Amino acid sequence: MTDTLTTPLPDASPDDSRSVFYATTPIFYVNAAPHIGHAYTTILVDIVTRFHRLQGNDTFFLTGTDEHGEKVAKAAAAAGVTSQAYVDEVSGDFRRTWDELGIGYDEFIRTTEPRHQKVVQDVLQRVYDAGDIFYGEYSGLYCVGAERFVTEKELQDGRCPESEDPPEYRTEANYFFRMEKYRPWLREHIERNPDFIRPERYRNEVLAMLREPIGDLSISRPRARVPWGISLPWDEEHVTYVWFDALLNYWSALVSRGVEGRYWPAVEHFIAKDIVKPHGVFWPTMLKAAGLPVYQHLNVHGYWLMDARKMSKSFGNVVRPLDLQAKYGRDAFRYFLLRDMGFGLDANFSESAIAERINADLANDLGNLLNRTLGMLGRYRDGVVAPAGPSESADDEVRDAFLALPDRMVERFDALQFDRAIEDVMSAVRSANKYVAEQAPWLLAKDPVRAERLDRVLRTCLEALRCASVLFECVMPDKCRELRVQLGMGEGAVTLDDARTWDAIPAGTRAGTGDPLFPRIDLEALAEEIAGPQVAALEHKPEIAIDDFAKVELRVGTVTHAEAHPKADKLLVLTVSLGSETRTVVSGIRAHYQADELVGQRVVVVANLAPVKLRGVESQGMILAAEDDEGTLAIVGPLRDLADGSEVR
Repeated sequence: MTDTLTTPLPDASPDDSRSVFYATTPIFYVNAAPHIGHAYTTILVDIVTRFHRLQGNDTFFLTGTDEHGEKVAKAAAAAGVTSQAYVDEVSGDFRRTWDELGIGYDEFIRTTEPRHQKVVQDVLQRVYDAGDIFYGEYSGLYCVGAERFVTEKELQDGRCPESEDPPEYRTEANYFFRMEKYRPWLREHIERNPDFIRPERYRNEVLAMLREPIGDLSISRPRARVPWGISLPWDEEHVTYVWFDALLNYWSALVSRGVEGRYWPAVEHFIAKDIVKPHGVFWPTMLKAAGLPVYQHLNVHGYWLMDARKMSKSFGNVVRPLDLQAKYGRDAFRYFLLRDMGFGLDANFSESAIAERINADLANDLGNLLNRTLGMLGRYRDGVVAPAGPSESADDEVRDAFLALPDRMVERFDALQFDRAIEDVMSAVRSANKYVAEQAPWLLAKDPVRAERLDRVLRTCLEALRCASVLFECVMPDKCRELRVQLGMGEGAVTLDDARTWDAIPAGTRAGTGDPLFPRIDLEALAEEIAGPQVAALEHKPEIAIDDFAKVELRVGTVTHAEAHPKADKLLVLTVSLGSETRTVVSGIRAHYQADELVGQRVVVVANLAPVKLRGVESQGMILAAEDDEGTLAIVGPLRDLADGSEVR
């Protein structure tokens, strides 16, 4: 295969005084298609890099795919294709996904590229020549999913922490890296540099690992067993183990361009918490042994959870990012991911959370300020911006709130407080909406004597919108450009300094109107869509514990009345007797049942489900139904005559 250099970088002059920012995502393993966990890390790094570009910094953004290892060889064999053909397909899927999500990476590195393989072999030879690699035999517990040996302490209920599969006991002769030798140095380095690993909880986690011997790291596999990998330069009968191959991508991408001296001193790694040990222990000791400087920061984020579980192919709860982008829009999806996860913490994912965030922040707050401002400018001033007149204290408060934001955002981003940075801007937008209500420009427009005051109020709102568009440029680049076009500012590039100025819109500028930037989402229709026909697709559901199932209260009931939903073709509104009470249940079974044939039907109801409105009718539970492969649906009911309200156990 050929190398895939991506974006030409601008030349750096010897007197270049710009700050340098080099950010990396993990290189994602090609055993599955991209999901929301991959997308979060990559979108986050894209936003952070764009923010540094907004400041005028010299930036480099690296992502890519990790394509060697035992799992890849097995997956390719199972698919009946060569390993190279398999990784070409999946790596291409990642790249297409990032391109469709608007990710502005500078480099997409693949570990099967010759330029990467050359750097890996050069570094391996350097460490081997220094005496830090030796040949030996090792026996222990091996997690195939993580492609590493684990200790008993790392297991969770006897299973591998990453995949929840049981480990294998293996004995194998491999080459080993003298990692234990560097444990004292690494511990001292972390203690002397408290922000080396961020947030602090992950620094403490790594320090806890280093309190006891970490052992030496197996760095090869026999080619006879795992032929898919980079050969060791001194022994072609062994291939490089995944971490001594994959982690070096952060260095090899720069070396292949000859820019390691320019960017490596500023490198910032962004990873999820499941790979803290390789990045917090393996990687810095590898760099130290190779005589290379260690990274600046390891920045660790949490998981997106669904039903309290990490999203994973093995758990069957993967969400495809392109599906969400198509449904909610690229920029709104990006906004949600950054706003709703506190960096370092886990966050709960649901489609309803996306919709609610879009409505609350983007439609109600930002979109409302834009629509009402442009509407009033069009009605009262024919869409033309008037010269800046004198300001009053209320105007100055809005101005000062926005002009304080650029420096505050820099502080927030430097401290990894991305969600708070977003909320700071949105708080200022809300203050501008409150300002509109208090100043009542619709009343000012009725008083010719106060024309100058009306102009100042309208201009204050326009400037607030312009500054917000600059501050949100890194998060929602497409929508912010569209916003500035509606303000009459055109599509030109902006910098963070543009948000440090006020009254920057030239008098005489003609603002326009357009479609709403963020149309409101019908939450009731979404709830109906998510509820669907209330049929379980069992083959896609993860296993649950008996305690989880015990949380569901199932009751036998009888349908006493049924009618078509007045506002939805797919829904029926059922009245169900549960003995001591009667419930209204809205069910998506209208394509399969007529209302009159359901009266007297025995059903099983999920009785402790939180009520939800479906097209204006509150549903107080869910009836159970099953569907076969041909689409035939049947309501689930008791086989014997049980009293209404009987509990299903």
